[in-house]
Amino acid sequence: MRHTLSVLVENEAGVLSRISGLFARRSFNIESLTVGPAEKVGISRVTIVVYGDYRIIEQLTKQLYKLINILKVQDLTNIPSVERELMLLKVTVNNQNRNEILDIVNIFRAKVVDLGENSFILEVTGDPGKIAAIEQILCKFGIEEIARTGKICLIRSSKVNTELLKSIVNS
Repeated sequence: MRHTLSVLVENEAGVLSRISGLFARRSFNIESLTVGPAEKVGISRVTIVVYGDYRIIEQLTKQLYKLINILKVQDLTNIPSVERELMLLKVTVNNQNRNEILDIVNIFRAKVVDLGENSFILEVTGDPGKIAAIEQILCKFGIEEIARTGKICLIRSSKVNTELLKSIVNS
Protein backbone atom coordinates (compact mmCIF):
# COMPACT_ATOMS: atom_id res chain seq x y z
CA MET A 1 0.00 0.00 0.00
CA ARG A 2 1.18 3.53 -0.75
CA HIS A 3 1.76 5.70 2.35
CA THR A 4 2.30 9.44 2.65
CA LEU A 5 4.55 10.47 5.53
CA SER A 6 4.84 14.06 6.73
CA VAL A 7 8.07 14.68 8.63
CA LEU A 8 8.94 17.93 10.41
CA VAL A 9 12.70 18.42 10.68
CA GLU A 10 15.14 21.01 11.90
CA ASN A 11 16.54 22.67 8.81
CA GLU A 12 20.15 21.54 9.22
CA ALA A 13 22.71 20.29 6.73
CA GLY A 14 22.58 16.53 6.19
CA VAL A 15 19.02 15.90 7.44
CA LEU A 16 17.69 14.90 4.02
CA SER A 17 20.71 12.69 3.44
CA ARG A 18 20.11 10.85 6.72
CA ILE A 19 16.41 10.36 5.91
CA SER A 20 17.04 9.05 2.39
CA GLY A 21 19.89 6.89 3.72
CA LEU A 22 17.53 5.30 6.24
CA PHE A 23 15.17 4.28 3.43
CA ALA A 24 18.02 3.09 1.20
CA ARG A 25 19.58 0.92 3.94
CA ARG A 26 16.24 -0.84 4.33
CA SER A 27 15.82 -1.21 0.53
CA PHE A 28 12.75 1.02 0.33
CA ASN A 29 12.21 2.98 -2.83
CA ILE A 30 10.94 6.50 -2.22
CA GLU A 31 8.29 7.18 -4.86
CA SER A 32 8.09 10.90 -4.10
CA LEU A 33 10.08 13.24 -1.87
CA THR A 34 9.45 16.96 -1.38
CA VAL A 35 11.06 19.35 1.05
CA GLY A 36 10.27 22.95 1.83
CA PRO A 37 10.08 25.48 4.64
CA ALA A 38 7.35 24.84 7.22
CA GLU A 39 5.38 27.32 9.31
CA LYS A 40 8.25 28.08 11.71
CA VAL A 41 11.62 29.54 10.81
CA GLY A 42 14.32 26.87 10.83
CA ILE A 43 11.83 24.01 10.39
CA SER A 44 11.19 22.14 7.12
CA ARG A 45 8.43 19.77 6.11
CA VAL A 46 9.49 16.63 4.24
CA THR A 47 6.71 14.73 2.46
CA ILE A 48 7.62 11.16 1.54
CA VAL A 49 5.53 8.72 -0.50
CA VAL A 50 6.59 5.11 -0.03
CA TYR A 51 5.09 1.62 -0.47
CA GLY A 52 4.74 -0.75 2.47
CA ASP A 53 2.29 -2.35 4.86
CA TYR A 54 1.35 -0.77 8.19
CA ARG A 55 3.92 -2.80 10.13
CA ILE A 56 6.74 -1.65 7.86
CA ILE A 57 5.60 1.99 7.99
CA GLU A 58 5.40 1.81 11.78
CA GLN A 59 8.98 0.49 11.88
CA LEU A 60 10.17 3.21 9.49
CA THR A 61 8.49 5.84 11.69
CA LYS A 62 10.30 4.53 14.76
CA GLN A 63 13.59 4.57 12.87
CA LEU A 64 12.97 8.14 11.67
CA TYR A 65 12.44 9.31 15.25
CA LYS A 66 15.88 7.89 16.13
CA LEU A 67 17.53 10.27 13.65
CA ILE A 68 18.70 13.61 14.99
CA ASN A 69 16.83 16.72 13.84
CA ILE A 70 13.50 14.84 13.42
CA LEU A 71 10.72 16.65 15.28
CA LYS A 72 7.50 14.90 14.18
CA VAL A 73 6.49 12.04 11.88
CA GLN A 74 2.89 11.46 10.75
CA ASP A 75 1.43 8.86 8.40
CA LEU A 76 -1.24 10.88 6.55
CA THR A 77 -2.48 7.94 4.49
CA ASN A 78 -5.85 7.56 6.25
CA ILE A 79 -6.19 11.08 7.63
CA PRO A 80 -8.39 13.55 5.71
CA SER A 81 -5.91 15.84 4.01
CA VAL A 82 -5.33 18.11 1.03
CA GLU A 83 -2.83 16.72 -1.48
CA ARG A 84 -1.32 18.66 -4.35
CA GLU A 85 1.32 18.20 -6.99
CA LEU A 86 2.70 20.43 -9.76
CA MET A 87 3.61 19.25 -13.24
CA LEU A 88 5.17 21.09 -16.15
CA LEU A 89 4.45 19.26 -19.38
CA LYS A 90 5.68 20.04 -22.90
CA VAL A 91 3.21 18.74 -25.46
CA THR A 92 3.56 18.70 -29.25
CA VAL A 93 1.04 20.93 -31.05
CA ASN A 94 0.16 21.57 -34.66
CA ASN A 95 -2.60 23.47 -36.47
CA GLN A 96 -4.93 20.46 -36.36
CA ASN A 97 -4.73 19.73 -32.61
CA ARG A 98 -4.04 23.19 -31.11
CA ASN A 99 -7.69 23.94 -30.25
CA GLU A 100 -8.33 20.45 -28.88
CA ILE A 101 -5.32 20.76 -26.57
CA LEU A 102 -6.48 24.21 -25.41
CA ASP A 103 -9.93 22.74 -24.64
CA ILE A 104 -8.29 20.04 -22.51
CA VAL A 105 -6.18 22.70 -20.76
CA ASN A 106 -9.36 24.62 -19.89
CA ILE A 107 -11.23 21.54 -18.65
CA PHE A 108 -8.35 20.68 -16.29
CA ARG A 109 -7.84 24.32 -15.25
CA ALA A 110 -4.25 24.11 -16.36
CA LYS A 111 -2.22 27.04 -17.69
CA VAL A 112 -0.25 27.49 -20.86
CA VAL A 113 3.03 29.00 -19.64
CA ASP A 114 4.95 28.89 -22.92
CA LEU A 115 3.88 28.92 -26.55
CA GLY A 116 6.16 27.60 -29.24
CA GLU A 117 5.53 27.00 -32.89
CA ASN A 118 5.38 23.24 -32.34
CA SER A 119 4.79 22.87 -28.61
CA PHE A 120 3.10 24.23 -25.50
CA ILE A 121 4.44 24.05 -21.98
CA LEU A 122 1.56 23.51 -19.57
CA GLU A 123 1.43 24.03 -15.82
CA VAL A 124 -0.94 21.65 -14.05
CA THR A 125 -1.62 21.79 -10.33
CA GLY A 126 -3.90 19.41 -8.46
CA ASP A 127 -4.24 16.13 -6.68
CA PRO A 128 -2.16 13.24 -8.03
CA GLY A 129 -5.21 11.77 -9.82
CA LYS A 130 -5.75 14.95 -11.83
CA ILE A 131 -2.06 15.06 -12.75
CA ALA A 132 -2.16 11.46 -13.98
CA ALA A 133 -5.41 12.01 -15.90
CA ILE A 134 -4.24 15.00 -17.95
CA GLU A 135 -0.93 13.30 -18.66
CA GLN A 136 -2.76 10.24 -19.98
CA ILE A 137 -5.12 12.32 -22.15
CA LEU A 138 -2.32 14.45 -23.64
CA CYS A 139 -0.19 11.39 -24.38
CA LYS A 140 -1.90 10.93 -27.76
CA PHE A 141 -0.58 14.33 -28.94
CA GLY A 142 3.00 13.54 -28.04
CA ILE A 143 4.62 14.51 -24.77
CA GLU A 144 8.14 15.85 -25.26
CA GLU A 145 9.11 16.48 -21.63
CA ILE A 146 7.66 16.26 -18.12
CA ALA A 147 8.86 17.69 -14.81
CA ARG A 148 6.85 16.90 -11.67
CA THR A 149 7.15 17.91 -8.08
CA GLY A 150 6.46 15.34 -5.44
CA LYS A 151 3.23 15.29 -3.51
CA ILE A 152 2.72 17.86 -0.76
CA CYS A 153 0.07 17.31 1.86
CA LEU A 154 -1.55 18.98 4.89
CA ILE A 155 -4.19 17.60 7.26
CA ARG A 156 -7.64 19.08 6.73
CA SER A 157 -8.74 21.27 9.65
CA SER A 158 -12.35 20.36 8.88
CA LYS A 159 -11.52 16.62 9.21
CA VAL A 160 -13.84 16.08 6.20
CA ASN A 161 -12.79 13.07 4.15
CA THR A 162 -13.47 14.21 0.58
CA GLU A 163 -12.61 10.77 -0.81
CA LEU A 164 -15.43 9.32 1.30
CA LEU A 165 -17.79 12.04 0.09
CA LYS A 166 -16.89 11.30 -3.54
CA SER A 167 -17.70 7.62 -3.07
CA ILE A 168 -21.08 8.42 -1.47
CA VAL A 169 -22.06 10.87 -4.24
CA ASN A 170 -20.99 8.46 -6.98
CA SER A 171 -22.89 5.45 -5.57
